[in-house]
Amino acid sequence: MSSKRNEVDTKMNRLQRIFVRLDRVLELAEEVLCRLRGVSPSPEFFEENLAFRWRQRGEFGSLVPVLPTEKNTFSNLIGIETAIEELCQNTAQFVHDFPFNHVLLYGERGTGKSSAVKALLGKFSASGLRLIEVSKKDLFFLPELLEQVRSLPWHFLVFIDDLSFAEGEADYRELKAILDGGVEDTPKNVCLIATSNRRHLLPEYRAELRGAHVDEHGELRLGEAVDEKLALADRFGLAIGFYGFDQETYLRIVAHYAAQAGIDLHNKELREEALRWALDRSNRSGRTAKQFVAQFAGRTLLAQAVPHSARGSD
Repeated sequence: MSSKRNEVDTKMNRLQRIFVRLDRVLELAEEVLCRLRGVSPSPEFFEENLAFRWRQRGEFGSLVPVLPTEKNTFSNLIGIETAIEELCQNTAQFVHDFPFNHVLLYGERGTGKSSAVKALLGKFSASGLRLIEVSKKDLFFLPELLEQVRSLPWHFLVFIDDLSFAEGEADYRELKAILDGGVEDTPKNVCLIATSNRRHLLPEYRAELRGAHVDEHGELRLGEAVDEKLALADRFGLAIGFYGFDQETYLRIVAHYAAQAGIDLHNKELREEALRWALDRSNRSGRTAKQFVAQFAGRTLLAQAVPHSARGSD
């Protein structure tokens, strides 16, 4: 009798464990379905994750967590201190619920625009900042994304990287409407921040300047086509320029990455090679400096570790 009783108890315990697991599976399934339907995830989702990417699935979209890289810190960004100070000031106003502006970072390629945005997460995540990256092709779904985060207690940087529009693309009008504030205002806990190589985001043509004229008061009036294209960039209250570096700043950045790699940049030959590398690419930027150091360090370490005869045939 005792043996049968123990057997029944064992089966009941197993069933209870199974039910507990099923409950957990159902909870997870419900959370996934909510995300697919465009319903805001649970608060735990934003407590456990700092950075996200908006992923479109059919008619719905969801936030997918991504791991922010530790390399995106302001200590690695040299030569853009003024731009960083202005960007951090606006972000501090945002996370502390004071008036702020949506931000456009524009300028030459490789000068640290995207890295500066990602570095904000390390500086302000403890103050409730979260980063959501949205691709240009998903701009049409921005209203859905904003609705998901509107009532949440965190502050969200909605980040659109490498933003520009070709002639005939109409998605910019969705972004323009949000920056303007339509029938429903942009949530106070959302700051839009975009990077672009173009200051005005849309292509401009000489023919469009024919619409420019001087009015009866002597003021220059741009044509409608040009005015429409300038209007989008103007909707960003804060526009911060990132420019190419002079030789001294470029070498300072090279020295910074070289020190991290354990390389002495005081070697004259090395400095000359770094300058030739930038000249070949017609670009003195942080990205160019980092790429040079990676190439030089890799080549040096390979030469030290592997004999030339063992590196494979040319």
